[in-house]
Parts: sequence; C-alpha cells; structure tokens
Amino acid sequence: MSEKIIMLACSAGMSTSLLVSKMQTAAQKQEKEYKIFATSTADVDNQLSKTPHPDILLLGPQVAYMKDDIKKKTDKAGIPMDVINMQDYGMMNGENVLATAEKLLNNHTN
Repeated sequence: MSEKIIMLACSAGMSTSLLVSKMQTAAQKQEKEYKIFATSTADVDNQLSKTPHPDILLLGPQVAYMKDDIKKKTDKAGIPMDVINMQDYGMMNGENVLATAEKLLNNHTN
C-alpha cells in the first residue's frame, strides 16, 4: 500500500501543527506510514491541485463554517473530508484524529 497523505487545514495552519506532530507519533507507535501536514484553508486549492494531492482533508473545528465550500472542492478532487472532533482537537488527541482519518479513508475506498 502506498503512503497516504493526510492534510489538516485551519485558519493559518499553525494550531494544527501540534496535532500533526501528535498524529505522527501515534502513527509511528502503530508502525504505520503517513505523510501528515498542516496548511491554511487559503492553501487548500493549491494543495488539491498538486500531484500527488492529499488522500484526505481534515478541517480544524475553528473553520467548520467552511465545511460546505471545502467539501465541494474535495468532492471534485475525489477525496474524503470532515471536521476534526472539537474535543479531540482541544485535547490534541493524535490517536483519535488519526483513527478518524483512517476510518474516512477506509469508507471512501470501500
């Protein structure tokens, strides 16, 4: 299986950077390889047009109001997206957010 790319997006890409680190730690403990990165919502179009583009996009809860607009873009790109659970985000629970990403990826490919 090729490495999956998980993109997290928030207002500036800053607050999700710590969560990326926690998710990478969780993935390493589970001996899974993912490319996980954070970016700003303003950079989503650019990231979706890249090759390879992300396999999934998770939005920070502080930008949940953008979900409908961004979902149109991810649907067009053929990738799943959702908003990160606010409690998992607030607690910086990398394991839970990684599990959410994996569930979305699995549901999308099945």
